[in-house]
Amino acid sequence: MRKCEAPCLVRIRAEAGWPPLAAPIGQILGSQALIHVLSAERYQTVLDELNALLSGRFGSPPAEIDPNVLRAVRLVTGEPEPERVVDLDDVREEAAGLAASEEELLLLALFGERAEPLLHAIRGRGRRENDDGPAEPGRAERIRELVRIVQESGVGEVTVEDEGLRVTVRRSEERAPSPAVPQGEPAAVNGEPASAPALAASSLMRIEAPMVGTFYRAPEPGAAPYVDVGDIVVAGQTLCILEAMKLMNEIKAEVEGQVRSILVENAQPVEYGQVLFELEPVDGRPPVL
Repeated sequence: MRKCEAPCLVRIRAEAGWPPLAAPIGQILGSQALIHVLSAERYQTVLDELNALLSGRFGSPPAEIDPNVLRAVRLVTGEPEPERVVDLDDVREEAAGLAASEEELLLLALFGERAEPLLHAIRGRGRRENDDGPAEPGRAERIRELVRIVQESGVGEVTVEDEGLRVTVRRSEERAPSPAVPQGEPAAVNGEPASAPALAASSLMRIEAPMVGTFYRAPEPGAAPYVDVGDIVVAGQTLCILEAMKLMNEIKAEVEGQVRSILVENAQPVEYGQVLFELEPVDGRPPVL
């Protein structure tokens, strides 16, 4: 072996906790590095010996094993992750002032210190949004008076700017209610029955983001997207990936249906609860929730 270690070998050794290169550990790390170079992929193929090394069968390494690598190896080898018991009350006390909801508390319980920068960013954004504070009573009264004037007059839209506050009030068109059509009897046009009405929006299945992250339609750059508008998907089929804290989380369909709309652009950041897809159940009935 050359006296100067190859960068790939150094990286794998660091991810494995800097174990000594005495036999057979040096051969194991070198073989895994060679697999990475030949396949141009990392940890898609994992040696059994490397799995044993990361599982502690050769002893404890001097440094901490990279948890992301450990998780990837276990995913490839099918080995279940050890159970973690976390007391949420302890996490709540330690995260006083940082976690504002149960979801954020779970992020801290699952990812520990790696979740703190994300939560600090959320708290900072919330403080910036609240810097302006509530509207002054006088301003609030003027806004209500402006709304009343627009409602009582025939003006379509009014914009008022006062001391840095810009308010636009737009009058909405009032539409007459459509005549009721007896259930089971479609309306007729020129004596001919009308086509079946379009599927109501309430019957569409909304797929929402379960976390804050970055939306990706394809598994990797240049690859075909998981789904397109009009595709038929089955329950459990992957629709997209949300990247959160360098972890790729697959978002899957819960019901069989047809993709009616994709509401997020590729590589766009999304918020928790933001609607990503709308699916139309294939049987035409709204999903049972």
